[in-house]
Amino acid sequence: MKRIAILLLVIGLTLSACNLPVTPEQTEPDIATAAALTVEAALSNTTPLASPTAASSSSTQPPAGTNTATTITPTFSQPSASFEDVTNCRTGPGTNYERVTQILPNISVKIVGFYPPNYWIVETDDGQCWVSGEFVTPSGSYTTVPTVTAPSTPAGGVPDAPTFTQNGWNYFCRGDGQTEVTLNWNDRSDTESGYRVIRNGEEIADLPANSTTYNETIPLTSGQSVSYQIKAFNSAGESASNTASFTCP
Repeated sequence: MKRIAILLLVIGLTLSACNLPVTPEQTEPDIATAAALTVEAALSNTTPLASPTAASSSSTQPPAGTNTATTITPTFSQPSASFEDVTNCRTGPGTNYERVTQILPNISVKIVGFYPPNYWIVETDDGQCWVSGEFVTPSGSYTTVPTVTAPSTPAGGVPDAPTFTQNGWNYFCRGDGQTEVTLNWNDRSDTESGYRVIRNGEEIADLPANSTTYNETIPLTSGQSVSYQIKAFNSAGESASNTASFTCP
């Protein structure tokens, strides 16, 4: 608005100048030049209007030397392990260590350590024990847990292998497709931590030290066969019996 008022004033002065009497020494070009100089002087003394864009830009710019980088603080969550199947948790990293407990599916336990290449140390109601990483689904900040060393093996080496007795295995094939099995063996070691029952190459039971018998009923019909082994174990290793096998008639 101020600029418009100044322009109107300049135009009025110019028109007035044009109506002034002209002396012989003062020509029309001189008058035009004077009017132009008057316009230029008026415009040069006008304060420029503020630019909305410039004002907005200057208001959003941080002060010089301000650090605008965002600092992200990492969050910590409790490391834990869950399982899809029933999993043995042992006193050390391997099947030659005694079983402490079994962890049921969908049960989450706290991870307290890691043993390379793939064992986790977890906290259970029965104390700390070791589980193989192939059965574990870890979650939380598990990369922050400490790396630990394995417990030492006891002196004396692996236990002596058990042997089946004279009537080491008995079975009864029932007519309903079920077979009753009884296994008996000699305990020949004083250093075993326990015994494992192996059926068709798979571990099916983990028994305490000094055990000498095992019973089960399995689905087995006429013409089908099954085989068993008994393994004595401690933290130094394990030793296996001979194989007992039979076929239902």
